[in-house]
Amino acid sequence: MSDPSRARADGRCRNDLRPFSVTWDPMGFALSSVTVRTGRTTVLCSVCLDDNVPRWRRGEGLGWLSAEYRLLPGSTPQRQGRELMKLSGRTQEIQRLIGRSLRAAVDMAKLGERTLLIDCDVIEADAGTRTAAITGAWLALQRACSRLVSQGILESSPLQSQVAAVSVGLVDGQALLDLDYSEDSRAEVDLNVVQADDGRLLEVQGTAEGAPFSRAQLDELLDLAEPGLKQLMQAQREALASD
Repeated sequence: MSDPSRARADGRCRNDLRPFSVTWDPMGFALSSVTVRTGRTTVLCSVCLDDNVPRWRRGEGLGWLSAEYRLLPGSTPQRQGRELMKLSGRTQEIQRLIGRSLRAAVDMAKLGERTLLIDCDVIEADAGTRTAAITGAWLALQRACSRLVSQGILESSPLQSQVAAVSVGLVDGQALLDLDYSEDSRAEVDLNVVQADDGRLLEVQGTAEGAPFSRAQLDELLDLAEPGLKQLMQAQREALASD
């Protein structure tokens, strides 16, 4: 139930997620793809398969998963230049986060010496792009693994757990769930939380944008994130069931 205190600029209460929606398979040639929308933030996530692994992984009988992330031109008020030869530090950080989060959910032995390639392209950015990318990429990954099993390429799905991510933050001293840009841009604390469906934390990224924050405030933010993550996982399950 929403907390009625201090409604936000978009009408949400402090513990409300932005509206979440999914469009399946906008990319016909990918193994699977999904467009995920959280409020105005929109991310296109796709999965492709490579029947090979990085050189350092060869001969072990284990697979790999890699992720790439980009802000597309026109995804922000000021056009984003295409990152071609050199990626920004932010882009590298985010795609590593996506890769780590999803690899934690995959049994690489069941994948065999194959690589799952995840692409997350931001169509519209209104904050929370990395968390939306993780939540959407897990959906695309789940569908991709199911298709690999149905095609006889894999004996069983290598996915071991469900994964979702959400942002929380302190804005004007108040803990808020799923920040949009108007909140994220002035947050005193910004926290991204990635969790598996058994409640274990896969990643917690926290930054004090202004003054340091206390352990009690960190606990408050994590407590706020957890029910939001459960709601996102339920939305993921509903999206899979409705397709």
